[in-house]
Amino acid sequence: MEILLYVGGILFMLIGLGLSIGLHEVGHLVPAKLFGVRVGQYMIGFGPRLWSKRIGETEYGFKMLPLGGFISMSGMYPASKTAGPAKGVFRTLIQDARSANDETIAEGAEDRVFYRLPVWKRVVVMLGGPLMNLLLAVIIFTVLVSGIGVQQGTTTIASVTECVVPAESTATECSADDPASPAAEAGIEPGDVLVSIDGQPVSTFADATAIVQAAPGETLDMVVRRDSAEQTLRITPIAAERTITDASGQPILDEAGEPVVKEVGYVGMGSQMGYVQQPLSAGPEMTADNVARVASLIVTLPVRLWDVGVSLVTGGERDPNGPLSVVGVGRIAGEVAATDAPILNRFAVLLGLLGSLNIALFVFNLIPLLPLDGGHVVVALWEGIKRIWAKLFRRPPPAPVDATRLVPLTVVVAVLLIGMGALLLVADLFNPVDILQ
Repeated sequence: MEILLYVGGILFMLIGLGLSIGLHEVGHLVPAKLFGVRVGQYMIGFGPRLWSKRIGETEYGFKMLPLGGFISMSGMYPASKTAGPAKGVFRTLIQDARSANDETIAEGAEDRVFYRLPVWKRVVVMLGGPLMNLLLAVIIFTVLVSGIGVQQGTTTIASVTECVVPAESTATECSADDPASPAAEAGIEPGDVLVSIDGQPVSTFADATAIVQAAPGETLDMVVRRDSAEQTLRITPIAAERTITDASGQPILDEAGEPVVKEVGYVGMGSQMGYVQQPLSAGPEMTADNVARVASLIVTLPVRLWDVGVSLVTGGERDPNGPLSVVGVGRIAGEVAATDAPILNRFAVLLGLLGSLNIALFVFNLIPLLPLDGGHVVVALWEGIKRIWAKLFRRPPPAPVDATRLVPLTVVVAVLLIGMGALLLVADLFNPVDILQ
């Protein structure tokens, strides 16, 4: 059964990744067709063709290597007759790129080419893919936090501490000298549901904790629901040094990675954990937070790749927040699916992982280098700047930017991307990230 769950987790992530890539290309395809560009192919994957079908002028299909996707638009660059001569050691590559580009321009459809579109339309086409992934991430995270919810302490009391012991104590039982906890003295029982404290309604245990911690030495009215009836109890939090926790009950750490300990109001009760649905704004907020984290990872990518290489050679522990290959993501998905936890918990983790993948696709494709989408956006914007400059100084409109001249840079970027993918693939096979430790 565990093997089936493991395989199921991998399949879930592969299908989710395939849909994300497919919809990314739809984000390019739809505006391209709306703007009249001839699209010859819409393909998921690279390498040998597995299946395809032509609908109208576009061939739709799948290829063997599920490492991405593409659409083939007519005339991404100016036709050879309008481009200047190529120079440098990469002349052959440049000429090959021009020839391949010329082949996409069908006879009689010379005006339905990408490079002739206004700059803003080209930007819309190229940003359509990444923005589709961003939209998918927003939807996934909204379903995750507003549909399923975030695992937090609920208002149902799970335990009541009988006595008060120092924060640093390791004692598991009360001694005769230990004072009774305020919760025990007030008569709070496991199963009670908190309704309000000091006249303030509480919807999560975090709400209740904030009120209690801010009122050491003050006597508070606590309304609880017990056996379908509400009761009012009086409780007086004591001042005690306690580890500060977040809404999910995890300790908050300082800059040194140590738990933050403060003197706060304390009563000695714990809550049941459960999924608490968040407002609809939480999904976009979670998306923005993930975008910031992935962007930070991209900025420090060379250092992180070096760390991956070092850990691969030395056998050291991988950074769980570092970059992964498709194999690494699939492996984590399988481990999560096969772990001994409630189904909803496992599904929530897998859904969050899929949302993070879409964020990675969004941010990575915005890198302003060819052959990534961000590189095509930069080319279009550069042409727009040249046109504005010519118009300001009343000069003739400039010729379209011949991006085939950037083939040398494109080749270098492609080689680096292949090398990065190979390194991460090998690392994920022989020194995988352990998220379940």
